[in-house]
Amino acid sequence: MATIKRHASAVWHGTGKDGSGTLTTQSATLKETPYSFTARFGDGAGTNPEELIAAAHAGCFSMALAFQLSGAGHKPETLRTEARLTMEQEGDGWKIAAVHLVLRAKVPGIDRATFDDLAGKAKAGCPVSKVLNAAITLDATLE
Repeated sequence: MATIKRHASAVWHGTGKDGSGTLTTQSATLKETPYSFTARFGDGAGTNPEELIAAAHAGCFSMALAFQLSGAGHKPETLRTEARLTMEQEGDGWKIAAVHLVLRAKVPGIDRATFDDLAGKAKAGCPVSKVLNAAITLDATLE
């Protein structure tokens, strides 16, 4: 059984509300990328953990669906996925309550039932879907 390990790091300076930090990923795609309270809970510059989780989920699902479609003999032309993550206040903190995936796919020659089945399998099988303790829904459009 294969094992893959990935890592990222965060550096934070100051208090939770007034401080700021940076995020760096193993690949260096993010390298000292700024994040802050205002980027997380407002419209401040920089990224935030939930935005990155949404991006990871959209990317993971799209790739999982590409594998599902290809494995079933359907070559996808385009898969556009938006992950809409919802955070809710829970007591003194916050939780990721849900992620709604919005997919627009162009897959020549596939029927709707097969498409829906494979999209559902990709949603359930994507590693990011498996790690999230949130309701995950899918709105899939075949163009």
